[in-house]
Amino acid sequence: MPDLEDGQSIEVQGSARLPYVLKNVGGVYSCTCPAWRNQSVAIEKRTCKHLRALRGEAAEKQRIGTDLPEKAKAAAETGAAAPGLLLAQTWENDLDLAGWWMSEKLDGVRAFWDGRQFQSRLGNEFLAPQWFTAGLPAVPLDGELWLDRKAFQRTVSIVRRQDKSDHWREIRYRVFDMPKVAAPFEERLAELRECLTSKRPAFAELHDHQLCQNLDHLREELARVTAIGGEGLMLRQPGSRYEAGRSSTLLKVKTFHDAEAKVVEHLPGAGRHKGRLGALAVELPDGTAFSIGTGLSDAERENPPTVGSIVTFRYQELSDRGVPRFPSFVRVRAQAPPPSAPKAASPPATKPQVQGATAMPRRFEFVEGKSSRFWEIAVEGGDVTVRFGRIGTDGQTQTKNFTDEAAARKHADKLIAEKTEKGYVERST
Repeated sequence: MPDLEDGQSIEVQGSARLPYVLKNVGGVYSCTCPAWRNQSVAIEKRTCKHLRALRGEAAEKQRIGTDLPEKAKAAAETGAAAPGLLLAQTWENDLDLAGWWMSEKLDGVRAFWDGRQFQSRLGNEFLAPQWFTAGLPAVPLDGELWLDRKAFQRTVSIVRRQDKSDHWREIRYRVFDMPKVAAPFEERLAELRECLTSKRPAFAELHDHQLCQNLDHLREELARVTAIGGEGLMLRQPGSRYEAGRSSTLLKVKTFHDAEAKVVEHLPGAGRHKGRLGALAVELPDGTAFSIGTGLSDAERENPPTVGSIVTFRYQELSDRGVPRFPSFVRVRAQAPPPSAPKAASPPATKPQVQGATAMPRRFEFVEGKSSRFWEIAVEGGDVTVRFGRIGTDGQTQTKNFTDEAAARKHADKLIAEKTEKGYVERST
């Protein structure tokens, strides 16, 4: 029967429009089909009909086995105790983070070192080789088993293996806290630095932190991290103590996006804002309605943007229903466009025009399972305009300005590469 070498992948046609991808990463086989993704077992124990068809029933049965290893059996019988880790909340653009400790959010596997072994957030043991843990102190540490940016899948495939393989040499333990030290974060960080410097473990290192100066500094660092493939930032409140569970002293910050919406109503304020604007009820071009209640100055609450005006807002991501999460007011657009004619009760045009772009846009679509989305892009001079949303809707439009057309086209090429890598297929417009 055919097989895959380490790092090799192939495509097979399944029931979906797009083919499924089968991979072998460090001896852990995977498939992008829903049957493989939705199994509630460790990834090295998963299989599916596509892998069985490729490798053969006997080879797959031998690979995944029929019994759990003895240590896994014992954990299942006794119930592994989960370590009480400090968990982050999401920053909602409502706090001034100047003076907070800022670090890159690592796209790895959270790991608690109890002084003898690594544990997951749920208390399951990571079977690291002895040479990997050599030199780690006999005190609890909190950190991330990390390989590289955009390498989460391979990281998981290595640390969840149960054979203490040599693949662990690719991993580093990035340590960022000492949970059992009852002291402010700055003192814990200093003690952690001294501990790792004296012990000098070969595969562990201190995770870098810097003080956030202001909101502009935060945005600059976030842009730098995401540009090199990072996931986002973590912000730690100065002087905060380590506590188990989700805490407002640790915040995660992800990429900001800018978009525009029409003001449809003024919502009254309460508490400190009683008697003036509390939030703007707005609507996206596709009809999605939500409110913007942060980012407004006192003067803007006293004299809010008029109903019908177009405002620019900043948000972090879209919810499953396409609603911007954590929207924050930025400004009123200098000049609102003329009112559009009522929409006719007919399907969307097959050649939608992107506002402000004279060239025809390039259209890409992604259809798999319940997901059915489109993405369009057009370049005019130094402007890059994208339109995106669910197929069958008008979607929403964003425009980014560059100093010249060459820079705009370079940015557009980068965005197109990212979309095609995610499975979007170009369609004629």
